[in-house]
Amino acid sequence: MILIGLGANMPHPDHGEPVKTLAAAVRRLASSVNLVGQSSWYRTAPVPLSDQPWFANAVVHIETELPAPDLLNLLHDIEAEFGRVRREKWAARLIDLDLLAYHDQVTENTDQISGPVVPHPLLETRAFVLAPIAEIAPDWRHPVSGKTAPELLKELPDGQVFDIIRAGDVPT
Repeated sequence: MILIGLGANMPHPDHGEPVKTLAAAVRRLASSVNLVGQSSWYRTAPVPLSDQPWFANAVVHIETELPAPDLLNLLHDIEAEFGRVRREKWAARLIDLDLLAYHDQVTENTDQISGPVVPHPLLETRAFVLAPIAEIAPDWRHPVSGKTAPELLKELPDGQVFDIIRAGDVPT
C-alpha cells in the first residue's frame, strides 16, 4: 500500500483556502497515479505546537508503478507547481506532500536528502496522519512496528488536536 500525506495551512493565491489547494493537488496527483482512496479532510493543530494557523490534512492511498524515488520526485514537482518553497523546517506552508509508506518498504537511508525515507520517520508520532490512515486503511500495518494505525493513534500522548472538517466545507 502506498500512502501520501497532504497538508497546508496558508491560503494559496490561486486556489484559496488550504482544503481547496489540497483538493487541487489531489486532482493533479491523480493525473499521474491511480487514486485508490482518500480520507476525510482533517483540521489539525500545528506540530510542534505554535501560533501558526491550523492545518488542513488528508491521506490518499494510491497505486503506481513508479519506484519510491520517482514518486517522491513527482510529489516534490507537484509541490513546486503549487508554489512550495522550502525555507525552514516546521514553517507554515502552502502545500506539503509526504510519502508516508511505500508498500512494506523500509529504507536504510534516514537523512531525507539522499532519497526517500519510508516509512516516513515521524509517521508513528503524528495524529494528523494516523487518524486519516485509520479511516481509509485501518488494517494497514507499520512495516517496522507491525502496529495498525488505530493502535498507533491510541498510543499517542494527549495533546494532538484534530477534527474532521464538515462535509459542506469540502470542495468537490
